Amino acid sequence: MSKEKNLYDNIYKSILEADLLIIDDLGTESLNSMKLSELFTIINTRILNLNNKITKTIISTNLNINDIFRDYEERIGSRIVGHYDLYYFIGEDLRFKKC
Repeated sequence: MSKEKNLYDNIYKSILEADLLIIDDLGTESLNSMKLSELFTIINTRILNLNNKITKTIISTNLNINDIFRDYEERIGSRIVGHYDLYYFIGEDLRFKKC
């Protein structure tokens, strides 16, 4: 097994088994079928506890539910809607606020 493949497998295992995984700014990445497949595997593995470990996942995004279903396919959108508590934060973007 190559060093790169071994490193990739270790990183992927760490993502699947982390006690807390934070996926920040979902929707800002470029998408392709491989990335969608990997995202599905990560979310599904953590939801179904396929790693035999209780894990928590936080996903932040500026996308609304319709955008998630449009951009990430129904199987990813349905898992997010069906297995995560949704919280909406409304207010001024602090990054644009002048000091």
